[in-house]
Amino acid sequence: MKKLNLLLILVERGAVGEEVRITIRELADDLQISPQSVLRLLEDAESEGLLKREIRGKKTYMELSPKGLQFLEEVCDKISSVLYNGVILGEVVSGIGEGAYYVRQYAALIREYLGFDPYPGTLNLRVLFPKTIFDALCNVRPVVLPGFTREGRTFGDVRAYPIKIRGLNGAIVVPSRTIHPPRIAEIIAPAYLRRELNLRDGDLVKVVVRE
Repeated sequence: MKKLNLLLILVERGAVGEEVRITIRELADDLQISPQSVLRLLEDAESEGLLKREIRGKKTYMELSPKGLQFLEEVCDKISSVLYNGVILGEVVSGIGEGAYYVRQYAALIREYLGFDPYPGTLNLRVLFPKTIFDALCNVRPVVLPGFTREGRTFGDVRAYPIKIRGLNGAIVVPSRTIHPPRIAEIIAPAYLRRELNLRDGDLVKVVVRE
């Protein structure tokens, strides 16, 4: 962990693609360890080829190596695969009352593309984890409900992501045009989820996105 923090501090200080001057004391303060521990950490990172260090007089210059940058990318990929694995934790919130109208408009497409007759309404969750709904869905291919025109009004495409919520099937729907912020997930299902799952505003719910 200290090695990772060291590399991250160097990135923050601009040691990517160019050398930066930084003192051992500055690194010790940032890492909250002794200067002696910093020196050992630098020696280990340098021996592993993660950074380049050059001492000129009393000044020390450092730069992350390509191997160091690759190490950070691998860590980032690993964290993303663990955190953004299609699991969402959300808090039940009230919507603005338009869900029923739009679900009715798309009901035939939902039946055709998702395989269920939707309850005329949505369950809204304020996403607590991960940061936004898009972080949770970024690696999942959606089912696209195509847009259409009805009675002179245009309804855009809707991306749908099949889910499980406490054992029940449903889908998160993301309209091409939406007024909801990225922390709000709209869920459709063949049942009235609030009643079926005994949910109230403020309840926490885990949602699993199905591939």
